[in-house]
Amino acid sequence: MFGKLNIKNFIMKTTKRIFLNLFFLFTLIACSKKDKDNSEEDALSNYTSQLCNNVSGVKAVYWDGANGLQMPLTEIPLLENTEGQFIHSQYPYLGFPLPQGFTGYEVYDVQTATIGVNVIRNDSQVVWRYVPTSTFPGNTTITDVIDFEINQLLSYYQFNDSPDVLCTETRTTSEIGITTIFSARFINFDNYTALIWANLHAVDGLNSVFTASAVSVGQSAEYDDLIMSVFLPLNFQLLVNDNGVQDSDLDGTPDSQDNFPFDPTRQ
Repeated sequence: MFGKLNIKNFIMKTTKRIFLNLFFLFTLIACSKKDKDNSEEDALSNYTSQLCNNVSGVKAVYWDGANGLQMPLTEIPLLENTEGQFIHSQYPYLGFPLPQGFTGYEVYDVQTATIGVNVIRNDSQVVWRYVPTSTFPGNTTITDVIDFEINQLLSYYQFNDSPDVLCTETRTTSEIGITTIFSARFINFDNYTALIWANLHAVDGLNSVFTASAVSVGQSAEYDDLIMSVFLPLNFQLLVNDNGVQDSDLDGTPDSQDNFPFDPTRQ
């Protein structure tokens, strides 16, 4: 019933829908903000997660937000200083200003139809990774996807032991023949903290699953600051598109000019 191109569009729209809901929520909050005496980070220091008792303050806010819950922010997170621009060569609409002192590295794999980006601080201690679309065999599970991301980051930091799991969450929803499984983990390892989340979409009758994933990792001592100054602002930059251009089939032709917006072989 649903082809590969349609599910890719579904995935992108699902991810965008989550971000947009949060964006409009924060816009309303920002417009009504009255008290700026304390910094955002200080104001959130007593926040308690609605889902996990092992984190509090800014980390709890970040965890709840990753799970689609309302975050008590009083203003939209923005990068204070930018340096350069990342633009994906195969999907130019995955593009945004980079934080100062960071470099963006393209993620692209033809065989798995993987498109994404790794944003890495120049000292290699901080990584923000976003992969909005990828394809795996039908027997792939959400645990496989999460473990793949965790094993990659542990290998990057040359950590060979098991991480401490602070929080974990998994849920399943279904919509018109598409089953979506979301999973997230908050972990500590060595002197680092990381939040990892993934979506897996399985379509009835297809032998492949389609995934999206994200990782944000940095030294534990500065993780709260990284959330506020880097991770959340990067997340929110994905919401902004100056001219509203969308290219659902990733063929380089905007949907508004594409007679077949879900078929990359035709325009």
